[in-house]
Amino acid sequence: MLMEDGLSVVHLFAKPKKNLDRDAVIAAVIQAEAADCQVITASMLGHKADMCFMTLCADWRTQRTFQNALRAAGLDVVDSYVSITEVSEYAKGMPPEMLRGRLHPIIPPDGLNAFCFYPMSKKREGHANWFSTPYERRQEMMMEHGKSGRAFAGQVAQVISGSTGLDDFEWGVTLFAKSPDVIKEVVYTMRFDEGSALYGEFGAFYVGYLDPIANIV
Repeated sequence: MLMEDGLSVVHLFAKPKKNLDRDAVIAAVIQAEAADCQVITASMLGHKADMCFMTLCADWRTQRTFQNALRAAGLDVVDSYVSITEVSEYAKGMPPEMLRGRLHPIIPPDGLNAFCFYPMSKKREGHANWFSTPYERRQEMMMEHGKSGRAFAGQVAQVISGSTGLDDFEWGVTLFAKSPDVIKEVVYTMRFDEGSALYGEFGAFYVGYLDPIANIV
């Protein structure tokens, strides 16, 4: 179950059960990292989940072993999202090092500890069908979207992973930001872009902050 190129990305949102074994949770993270799996841990706000484990790995089996270990340690996985890193069709012509960064992102960025994840898709409605819109027009809208995002350079970084055929939406969006208000501002600003305003559909938002697992459990 190895990726041929790029990485599998799995977000696990969890809550502790009464039989939580704190040391076993920490050990599960250490073991996954030893198996060449990057594990990013976040403490979550709100009722949806208490913690998030974002894993990036080339092998689904490693991620499944990690998921099993968390459950055995007394965590209830209340939600999840499965996707893979990808190079967008609209990224043609980008320098090779930037394309490699899409497939093998180095995260989290230093100093960007506010965390947000949400899934999204493009509409397939009669008046707004993204997939029947000519490529050139779609590319124009994506260029506008990218320009809006670049206004937040240094304040926010993102990983957009593809999930068509893998989960309920078509992309997973993970944001790392300087502060919570930056997350709100960037999402609000980019929703005015035509590609989002007319064609975007969004799932549940999960927010929190990055923290070592020992501080979370």
